[in-house]
Amino acid sequence: MKATIVTIGDEILIGQILDTNSRYISQALNRIGVVVAERTSIGDSAEQITQTLTRALESTDIVIITGGLGPTKDDITKHTLARYFGSELVYNAEVGEFVRTLLERRGIAFNDLNRGQAMVPKCCTVLHNAHGTAPGMWFEQDDKVVVSLPGVPFEMEHLIDDSVIPMLKARFELKAIVHRTMITSGIAESLLAERIAAWEDALPDVLHLAYLPAPNVVRLRLSAYEVEQSEAEALIDSQFEALRQIIPEAVVGFEGATVEQAVHNWMVANRCTLSVAESCTGGNIASKFTAMAGASAYFNAGVVSYSNEAKCDILGVNGEDIARYGAVSETVALQMAQGARRAGRSDYAIATTGIAGPTGGSAEKPVGTVWIAIATPTKCFAVLKNCGTDRRQIIDRATAYAIKLLYDNL
Repeated sequence: MKATIVTIGDEILIGQILDTNSRYISQALNRIGVVVAERTSIGDSAEQITQTLTRALESTDIVIITGGLGPTKDDITKHTLARYFGSELVYNAEVGEFVRTLLERRGIAFNDLNRGQAMVPKCCTVLHNAHGTAPGMWFEQDDKVVVSLPGVPFEMEHLIDDSVIPMLKARFELKAIVHRTMITSGIAESLLAERIAAWEDALPDVLHLAYLPAPNVVRLRLSAYEVEQSEAEALIDSQFEALRQIIPEAVVGFEGATVEQAVHNWMVANRCTLSVAESCTGGNIASKFTAMAGASAYFNAGVVSYSNEAKCDILGVNGEDIARYGAVSETVALQMAQGARRAGRSDYAIATTGIAGPTGGSAEKPVGTVWIAIATPTKCFAVLKNCGTDRRQIIDRATAYAIKLLYDNL
């Protein structure tokens, strides 16, 4: 069973708002075994709506549309759908009374525009919108289903959960779609693919593997479509267990697991503490830990020592070493980590110093050069990383490298 998701609105096409509706609908459909074959965004144009709907119904069984159901003249979805299905708009008294009551509670007058929200295509099944003035609409034609929903995210979400998903499950015989994702870290995507090539080649035909890379992380997703759920879950679990034997050092966890969460769990379990000293990462490392509930159990301090003076005055870095070797150097990174551990009275510390750009680089130390240091109860060491050329990329990569370096040494 396949579906197309269509979001309508010029505001999406010009980048004024982000389309979060498609993501929510995709996840909801996948949970009940519907494969999303296509997601597309179009403008507020009757011609575009008609052409897109015709094309979608040729290749998929379900089309879910969001947007264009407001009371103003630029909201044309309802009128276009009525013409498409050869129907006329009729007044739905139940919707009209609900809209009147809802607006009265908000202190808004019930005018002709709001009354127009109760005009719906005669051929549709009205889906009650308990959170807004635009009802959802369900159409059926030639064993296919078209659903039109308001574009306001929280209204759409309630309609999907309360009406659309239960109705789709009742209307179609659906098999399961199963996804599971293993989180790996510390092995680049190309090297990872090389190491697991034999395992990948031996996967059963029913399973599909996807590589999803991020800074210092590669997610490996196994998917099975239109299957018996329990059998597919057992098969995926067995395949991932085999993969764990191949790359044991790289496996962080599953689904939403992160390296920082693994560090968090280790620190709490072992009653150890952590501090950080950041220059080029500007507090990004600290924010990764403090964003997690319970970080106060182990996170003691974070210092953003951006200037050389701060490195010396707060962390105790030797000014002569900065003058001789530069702020972006192994010795400064080591002293920053030791200073953070000392000032924060912590068991462990992370330090970063680098050139995030776009200026400040040289032939010897180009933009993207980052020294990362780790201080532990028994040692202090530093590694040199080249983290790319774009400022945001450099910060993200240096953050990921630093946290993984600590993780590997716990």
